[in-house]
Amino acid sequence: MGSAFSRLYGPKGWAALGAVACVIFVVFPLLNLGVPAASPFHVSAYWVTLVGKIMCYAIVALAMDLIWGYAGILSLGHGLFFALGGYAFGMYLMRQIGADGQSRATTTSIAHHQNESEFPWQWWSSDSFWWCAMLVVVVPGLLAYVFGYFAFRSRVRGVYFSIITQALTYAAMLLFFRNATGFGGNNGFTDFRRILDIPIATPQARMTLFAVSGAVLIGTLLLGRFIVTSKFGRVLAAIRDAEQRVMFCGYDTVHYKLFVWTLSAVLCGIAGALYVAQVGIINPSEMSPANSIEIAIWVAVGGRGTLTGAIVGAGIVNGAKSYLTQAFPEIWLYFLGLLFILVTLFLPQGIVGLARRWTRTG
Repeated sequence: MGSAFSRLYGPKGWAALGAVACVIFVVFPLLNLGVPAASPFHVSAYWVTLVGKIMCYAIVALAMDLIWGYAGILSLGHGLFFALGGYAFGMYLMRQIGADGQSRATTTSIAHHQNESEFPWQWWSSDSFWWCAMLVVVVPGLLAYVFGYFAFRSRVRGVYFSIITQALTYAAMLLFFRNATGFGGNNGFTDFRRILDIPIATPQARMTLFAVSGAVLIGTLLLGRFIVTSKFGRVLAAIRDAEQRVMFCGYDTVHYKLFVWTLSAVLCGIAGALYVAQVGIINPSEMSPANSIEIAIWVAVGGRGTLTGAIVGAGIVNGAKSYLTQAFPEIWLYFLGLLFILVTLFLPQGIVGLARRWTRTG
């Protein structure tokens, strides 16, 4: 057991992870729930939601780093898996509204909204939490598995694979924009009221979702670290650097790539479900190809192939985005583009790579 823990992180790494966990599970709940709103130390609901949302993005960034940083598979369609997880759980949240919200998402109203005489088949059993939780995992995972199976079997790789994934997410976005699809069309899902019959807007429920997001983020980091430090991870790195040589050594690279690709999609789906519950809305714009490109930017900025860098990149980019969209709403995209260019030119190993280089030289 001790060797397994030491393989993941050294003493300093575990201490840093423990400090992060303390902030997520102790400091934030204490300052949000235990400190009066009038106090300067109070953490507002805005910050709880913002940090919770960024943690969901960090999970997606970790999923991207697993396939891009360690397997050399650049996906420009991971926003699709994120959105599918959000839609799967959003269906449950819509059914939880009942007759309370403006949408009045009852069985009859959903059928009427879709212009159908009967209840839409895709909403079957959507009032069950566990059924929708299963869909959060199965739908992105199954789509990724089927797509990856044919793509990897056909030896599609490099820029061609990236273009195909981008085309896939764009096609899905156009499909979900149609009202006939049965998922709210352009408006998507919103006006959520309860989860497991608990009011979702209460501070306690909001903090619970925040803590669950933090736990999933830490769990994803440890899972990723377990994979990349194992023999499986070393084979993935070899596939990234020289796939033909790995094949000549007798390894079936398709199985390795398909596993990590499907796992990455499942992680994105879980992140999407947590995101929807905290942000309160999901619509087809989450499938925009620009969103998937932005995920790759997070990983590049933080440091590709480092796992920790994916979290750092997602935090920095989305934190800056949250500020810039308010301070400079018309030109914030130029700042994002400039950041990516500067990192590509001067920090090819990202921020974490630069920090490690300073540590070694120091």
